[in-house]
Amino acid sequence: MTEELPELRASDADRERVAEILRDALAEGRLVMEEFEERLDAAYRARTYGELEPLTADLPTGAAAPGAPAGLSLRKDTEAVTAWSERIVSGVEGSSAGVGILGGFQRKGRWTIGRRFTAVCCMGGGEIDLREANFAAREVTVTCWAFMGGVNVVVPPGVEVDVRGLGIMGGFDAHEDGTPGEPGAPRVIVKGLALMGGVGVERKLPKAERRRLKEEQRRQKSLDREGREDRKELG
Repeated sequence: MTEELPELRASDADRERVAEILRDALAEGRLVMEEFEERLDAAYRARTYGELEPLTADLPTGAAAPGAPAGLSLRKDTEAVTAWSERIVSGVEGSSAGVGILGGFQRKGRWTIGRRFTAVCCMGGGEIDLREANFAAREVTVTCWAFMGGVNVVVPPGVEVDVRGLGIMGGFDAHEDGTPGEPGAPRVIVKGLALMGGVGVERKLPKAERRRLKEEQRRQKSLDREGREDRKELG
């Protein structure tokens, strides 16, 4: 199917099917964490079936959905929608600012980001980690002012990011700009100015999810090892 229609546009559901295959492959020990993160990032960036297919070409994928390209398996997408609906809260103002002047600030763990969040860093740094955060609205705007300093924004898979900032003698990372979001997931707009400084945007798995996948990977390796030992004894 992908050979016949490599430029056919992929849907959010197609990208999620590939993501689920990659998660299973990590848990089974078929991928190491670095490979998993690289392929997961590529999956969420993919625009066509032709871009998705190589990500699972060397992995067992089960039965493909009728009409879907080979290499894409079935998945229930309601899980992602339910999870996001619980994290987008209404009637809560949330945190609205972070300042790092000759120092730094952090917003991470369980916290609520407001509709508008302003980060100011002058000869200092700031970290805005949204992997476990709640969102005061479906769309939040993060305005970053980095002067000889830096701001790093971390988002989980599934969140759409729109980068509109400007870098002058500095950098404003648009690496994650335009990556499609999951159904029901929030949208994060990152804008502002980096003057002799930098603003970075990166996508990472939540720490709890990373631990869970690593634990599943270790458990699967242990089971495989026990299976090999049993076969040796029988032989």
